[in-house]
Amino acid sequence: MKKFIEEFKKFALRGNVIDMAVGVIIGGAFTGVVNAVSNDFIKPLLSFVTSLGKDWGLMADGATPWSVSAAGADFITTIINFLITAFVLFMIIKAMNKLSSIGKKPEAPKAPTTKKCPYCLSEIPIEATKCAHCTSELPQA
Repeated sequence: MKKFIEEFKKFALRGNVIDMAVGVIIGGAFTGVVNAVSNDFIKPLLSFVTSLGKDWGLMADGATPWSVSAAGADFITTIINFLITAFVLFMIIKAMNKLSSIGKKPEAPKAPTTKKCPYCLSEIPIEATKCAHCTSELPQA
């Protein structure tokens, strides 16, 4: 059972699984933003443009067909919900990354693969004996 839990933990905490989960959640929240823009701004604007000859007075229930303040409030609420969702996900991922890095040894710095030519200061391979840019003979290290 312990081995099963370790395998599941290794699978669930892989970067691509977490990235996919974050993408799905952010995608869902962003869908709300797109729907709000469409329902609160684009549809009423198209409705207004396509029915210019109609009476835009009060409806039977006393409401106007499209209230700018209500659409704006719905849109702002959707944006705030999206930002809160994104912030909470950011904090969760940040905490998971911090927890996963506890106990890991820092990686040793890698050996350089390039050096600078002392004559023209261009980057050249570390094994080079002649500069490819200025064709100078390089001193042996």
